[in-house]
Amino acid sequence: MNLFNLLRNHSKLLFPIFILIFLFSCHIADYQPQKRETFPQRVENICVVGFKVALLKGEDPGLFRCPICGSTFMAEPVSEKIAKEMTVDLFNDLKKKEKYSLIPPGQAKGVYSAILSQNLTISTIDMLQETGKSFSSDAVLFGYIYRWRKRIGTKYGVSSPASVAFDLHLVSTDNGFILWKGSFNKTQLSLFENLLDLSTFIKSGGKWLTARELAQIGLEKLISKF
Repeated sequence: MNLFNLLRNHSKLLFPIFILIFLFSCHIADYQPQKRETFPQRVENICVVGFKVALLKGEDPGLFRCPICGSTFMAEPVSEKIAKEMTVDLFNDLKKKEKYSLIPPGQAKGVYSAILSQNLTISTIDMLQETGKSFSSDAVLFGYIYRWRKRIGTKYGVSSPASVAFDLHLVSTDNGFILWKGSFNKTQLSLFENLLDLSTFIKSGGKWLTARELAQIGLEKLISKF
């Protein structure tokens, strides 16, 4: 009887504990780790193809389906010069990490273009794989630029802030799997407009950034997660 009374008196405490144990045991039973036998054990050599614009200058804005991951984005025409500058920034930022052996974009894009000229119907994934294999790299780094709106105004005041959007994909040379992907999509707002984005405000020094400066913050964020 004493045991019964004890259990009854503590039933409110014991019940949620039993529920947590039950849920935890179910979670463990249902969990199946992703099989990665075909992924490279270590990515040491990366072929940096860099950025490509989703839409060329002169094309109409519209939805763009990424041929690598299948995601759909609203894209605007961007100058190819921007893609070249962003590719240089990407490569330089990666070099600072001193973590990977990198194939420079100049070499990578030369092979990339040669493969495309020989087979105009080749898929983007296959083309990236073939490019990576040409340099015996473990993976290829490639991305699209979807938006690049310049700041209209000065660093002290704007009529229209900078706005950029781009992504990056790390593709396995061996099997074409996406080993990692990241994206950055931001229009700079004042601190009062977006109190949650304190980090961008601090990095900007409280000033209005150019599109290039805003994109550099995005690159740093992606590479820190890379």
